[in-house]
Amino acid sequence: MKNVTIDVKHVTRVEGHGNIAVSVKNGEITRLQLAVVESPRYFEALLRGRRWYEAPHLTCRICGICSVGHTCASVQAAEAGAGIQITEQSRMLRKLALNGEQLQSHYLHVLFLAVPDFMGVGSVIPLASTHPEVVKTALRLKKLANDICSTVAGRHIHPIAITPGGVTHFPRPAELIDLKRRLEESRADLKAVAEVYAGFPIPNFERETEYFCLRDDRDGEYAFYDGKLISTLQPEPTEVSQYRTRVIEEVVQHSAAKHCKSPNSPQYAVGALARFNNNHERLHPEAKKLATMLGLKPICCNPFQNNTAQLVECAHCTEHSIELIDRLLTKGIKEEPLVKPAKFGKGAGSTDVPRGTLFHEYEFDKNGTIIGSNLIIPTGQNLANIEEDMRALVPIMLEQDKTKQEMTLTLEMLVRAYDPCISCATHFLDVDWIE
Repeated sequence: MKNVTIDVKHVTRVEGHGNIAVSVKNGEITRLQLAVVESPRYFEALLRGRRWYEAPHLTCRICGICSVGHTCASVQAAEAGAGIQITEQSRMLRKLALNGEQLQSHYLHVLFLAVPDFMGVGSVIPLASTHPEVVKTALRLKKLANDICSTVAGRHIHPIAITPGGVTHFPRPAELIDLKRRLEESRADLKAVAEVYAGFPIPNFERETEYFCLRDDRDGEYAFYDGKLISTLQPEPTEVSQYRTRVIEEVVQHSAAKHCKSPNSPQYAVGALARFNNNHERLHPEAKKLATMLGLKPICCNPFQNNTAQLVECAHCTEHSIELIDRLLTKGIKEEPLVKPAKFGKGAGSTDVPRGTLFHEYEFDKNGTIIGSNLIIPTGQNLANIEEDMRALVPIMLEQDKTKQEMTLTLEMLVRAYDPCISCATHFLDVDWIE
């Protein structure tokens, strides 16, 4: 095919809809856009005039999948702006809740949204009949992850226990012991899932790009909860308070969502693959074994392998959660009062949520009222990189003389591999071909 036009209207996303437009004439790409056409949601404006401690409970509503991550980034920003240093117990409980969110999101994406592509079905529903044990395993893993969030943070989504100054809910030892037992039992389920996944044909496509994420210099862990900013092109760490020197937002004409670039490149990638590429040596040994089994090695430049990296992170989060529970039980859970503000000013926080690095920044007046804020979401940071992947992939498919159906499915799988949102479901693109 030398001439082809793809015109996709209102692609469903978590925050609304997006359009995909690709035009090829005489074998040359004349237009390629991934446009978010939803109206802005104005969370930054909604925060103005609210009290400093209200921000996490408002911004966690940005996403029902990453609500713990938004809460963690938000409380960090609020605490930085209020001069608060939380206790080690609060830090461990927050990390445990965030691990639960990583697990539930990764399992949901890989097992319910991505796997049907490889099994030749339109959704996970047919697999309930043809592969009932696989679906039951997926549901069991998803429920465990949700229960971690509920036990530690007070709810499955939109947590209420994580708040500026610490936490307001303290799980009972019996609850943590039960979670540890279920996490240990989940190892067998994860192994079974990985063995099935290992047989899937991952598209062979690579494009070098900058991979960006957090790095934990405080605890030396695989960074999720906090850290400093690094990338494969700029490994020197940058404090989160200076994130604007590493993340540069730009307005693009074809999209209501801003694009992001770095000082090193016009686009970059965030997410599980970015974290793996930068922090692989800090993975738990069991996660490293799984990566080896699945053939995932750094530096990997195949965006389709983001799904693989998510499974590897599931192994890490499982083992890290068990370790956190052991530490909490050994130290003993103690009820602690919230740490009070020492001052009010400006503060930034960052957490690596399932889809990548998330930023919250707030400015308070002397009374602790929010007078300004800035939020940068992972999917927004990936948009420009997805476009460049498509720009590199389309000519390859044309040279391979792919059919319309094959090109459509491959483009769907590419966008889905970034795990841009849950409402993308299993039909990310509804493609109309016009020749």
